[in-house]
Amino acid sequence: MSNKPHSSKVCGSSFAHKSNFLSHMTTHTGEKPHSCEVCGYSFVQKSHLLDHIKTHTGEKPHSCEICGSSFAQKSQLLRHMKTNTGEKLHSCEVCGSSFVQKSHLLDHMKTHTGEKPHSCDICGSSFARKSTLLRHLKTHTGQKPHLCEVCGSSFARKSNLWDHMTTHTGFKPHSCEVCGYSSAQKSHLLTHMKTHTGEKPHSCDVCGSSFATTSNLLSHIRTHTGEKPHYCEVCGSSFGQKSTLLDHSKTHTGEKPHSCDVCASSFAQKSNFLRHMKTHTGEKPHSCEVCGSSFVQKSNLLDHMKTHTGEKPHSCDVCGSSFARKSNLLSHLTTHTGEKD
Repeated sequence: MSNKPHSSKVCGSSFAHKSNFLSHMTTHTGEKPHSCEVCGYSFVQKSHLLDHIKTHTGEKPHSCEICGSSFAQKSQLLRHMKTNTGEKLHSCEVCGSSFVQKSHLLDHMKTHTGEKPHSCDICGSSFARKSTLLRHLKTHTGQKPHLCEVCGSSFARKSNLWDHMTTHTGFKPHSCEVCGYSSAQKSHLLTHMKTHTGEKPHSCDVCGSSFATTSNLLSHIRTHTGEKPHYCEVCGSSFGQKSTLLDHSKTHTGEKPHSCDVCASSFAQKSNFLRHMKTHTGEKPHSCEVCGSSFVQKSNLLDHMKTHTGEKPHSCDVCGSSFARKSNLLSHLTTHTGEKD
């Protein structure tokens, strides 16, 4: 006699216990007899209801031994553990992408079909995944229910809070096999990997420039629209990118966290630091197609090009002399002031 005498006539699955068989049959009938008294959500199995109730009580008995994260449901812990092991059993037959969870694969498949069944009632935006729609809705409500107990920062998504917590713990589990770069967030590693592959799938409809990430594309588009949504509360200056605002803010605080190991010069902005470093390496990546002259900074090349076009946009208010470069104008002005460097 079979060890699993209870079989489903619908799909052929068999079970050792009748209770398990009856629970399974509800997956075919759609019956969800176990309801939550708090929110009304209903479940096929009582065990699922008991797990769900922990989301109301806050109980999280299942802990990850690697990073300490805790979960209300054992299934959530098991899914989380795969993020530590890197195990991805579910692969896309179209593009080869692989996923930890089958549900993530099913959601991913909609990127190939273009299906976006979940729509926002407020602005009409539609999404392939319900979870993406729920996150999007918080952009309208401004809701940020997930609070960091260390520094008080709040986040719309719990996953963002988890990612943020690594800034306090220093935990960076995602490593690049090519160069050893490590990151707290997997998304940052995936973005980094494009620096090795050269992949730039996001293109600008205006000028054709392509970018590795959507965020970089959106920042670039502002160079066409002139939009500068990030404002400095000290002086009112506005910027297209938040990172530029953060760098600018250091000019008010006097903070210069980027130091040169060669000459000990320090800089408020990383971009200025990187430009400075080229003065030590002698690197001049920006070349003039007319005469072959090369420059450390692109802005210097653009100024140089005016010597070929004859353009002189910088004029002296004292004598009317005009110059191709602003630096030449500033030098000229000292002839009127008598200032000597």
